Amino acid sequence: VQLRESGPGLVKSSETLSLTCTVSGGAISAGSYFWTWIRQPPGQELEWMGAIGSSGATYYMPYHLPALKSRTSIDRDTSKNQFTLQLRSVTPEDTAVYYCVRGSSLGSTTKTSGFWGRGIQVTVSS
Repeated sequence: VQLRESGPGLVKSSETLSLTCTVSGGAISAGSYFWTWIRQPPGQELEWMGAIGSSGATYYMPYHLPALKSRTSIDRDTSKNQFTLQLRSVTPEDTAVYYCVRGSSLGSTTKTSGFWGRGIQVTVSS
């Protein structure tokens, strides 16, 4: 399985960040996986943002980060074997490397677990 992130590398504050993950080597509707978005702001730990399951159910679990949860939407297009991330009302604090991941559990940010894309740097300008 291979995953590849795509989208703009630069977004202005208050705009919506939209990223796409294109998956090859396996259908996103097959199996029991969580198609996940994780990000890593500069100098900080990996943050689990949310996931869409193979069934199509969505999961947003960062209860300790309600401001993030309320701005995040994850969706999918099974005909293109893609899943997407939308992050609304971005600020410079949303500057990070964004990863799409095929995970087997919710909440995991272990890079040795699952299949990871290479990541895409997104910078939010003020």
